[in-house]
Amino acid sequence: MRYEFATADRIVVGPGSSADLPALTAPLGGAALLVHGRGAVERGGATADLIRRLLGGGAVRASHAVGGEPDVAGAEAGAALARQHGCDLVIGVGGGSALDMAKAVAALAANEGGATRYLEVVGEGRPLERPALPVVAVPTTAGTGSEVTRNAVLVAPQHRVKASVRHVSMLPRLALVDAELTHEMPPALTASTGMDALTQLLEAYVSRRATPLMDGLCLEGLARARWALPRAYASGDNGEARAAMSEASLMSGLALANAGLGAVHGIAAPLGGGFPAPHGAACAALLPHVTAVNIRALRRSDTSSPALARYERVAEVMGAHGVDGLVELLHELARSMAIPGLGAYGVTHADVPTLALAASRASSTRGNPVDLELAELEEALARSLES
Repeated sequence: MRYEFATADRIVVGPGSSADLPALTAPLGGAALLVHGRGAVERGGATADLIRRLLGGGAVRASHAVGGEPDVAGAEAGAALARQHGCDLVIGVGGGSALDMAKAVAALAANEGGATRYLEVVGEGRPLERPALPVVAVPTTAGTGSEVTRNAVLVAPQHRVKASVRHVSMLPRLALVDAELTHEMPPALTASTGMDALTQLLEAYVSRRATPLMDGLCLEGLARARWALPRAYASGDNGEARAAMSEASLMSGLALANAGLGAVHGIAAPLGGGFPAPHGAACAALLPHVTAVNIRALRRSDTSSPALARYERVAEVMGAHGVDGLVELLHELARSMAIPGLGAYGVTHADVPTLALAASRASSTRGNPVDLELAELEEALARSLES
């Protein structure tokens, strides 16, 4: 079996570690563009304090705020800003949207042409001609693991889909994971981002690209998420739960970058491009149903499939009674955190065939542990509309 492992040049983890950010970034560049979530300063808290320190520290030449999902126009505007101010470093502080925007800006600022030149699926898909600017990634949510991945997911509105700019130079030079920055997350965001991390860990573990190196991280991350997510949701200032979820999220980013994903994310890509569904909430609504369809398809095709054994191991780690119990546990997790079905975001039964067809062609779906028929993707989607 041949595989590789690639991640950020340096990963620093620990509550309070963001206090060291100025000293840690100094060797990477002296003229930074700061990318952060819109409204982060106004909301106050540890993230707002960090952004104010960075803006007042002298190394930041300009800032670029992200509102909602990162898109092509925003990435191109940020790249123009970085070039205008002669930036040699991009610092991303925020959730997955801000970190993906930071990576996209770093890539486009160092290369000619617009985002569609490098976008996969809906663009030309060209490799970057020059390395991206160095990126420092500081997550303030616990879900995407974007601080250790080599791609940036952007919404392409004209195509109603999300697609990636991807290059090894987009791996952050520094990933700084400070769980104290996640304490301000409201319960709904805690739930959706946490379920995104759990989905990434589960899909990577059963993926066709699963590797021994990632297996341990996935199982450890799943155990942490199962224990910590309900506690972080119920009590946002539970420092132990927040730290465990930040570490689970980091592990999920390492896993997806090196072992791939599956049909949940294959569906989430076209879904996120056409509907206002938060990525993590969409994954949470889809995960139980896709898992059930996968297990049924595996049982039908090969009852001795290693992937079935992997689902059994996930069930064991998460405290469920077998793979059928795992499906029910995933349902219960979503219900306990009031995560709605996809219908809450305007998805209807009429949209299911188009979304399923797009999902069947998505790169993430190629990592699914079993080939699903179009009707099976449609079934998982239809069942996700209500819960």
